[in-house]
Amino acid sequence: MNINKAVDKAYEGKSLKELVGASVDALQGLSENDAKLLKDAFNVKTIEDLANLKFVKWAQAIVALAAAEA
Repeated sequence: MNINKAVDKAYEGKSLKELVGASVDALQGLSENDAKLLKDAFNVKTIEDLANLKFVKWAQAIVALAAAEA
């Protein structure tokens, strides 16, 4: 996977360890305002926080299980 396709130009070439601690607006398609809204609503500040957000995990589980549902 080319991670540079998922992050803004300023974050291209950064290590995955650096990206984990980066603000969510480092992700392509998320603005500084989006980052503020995520912080205000869910106290999400970093990419790691977003990945560990229980609502994200629940949504991923539902989608994965739905694919296997008969």
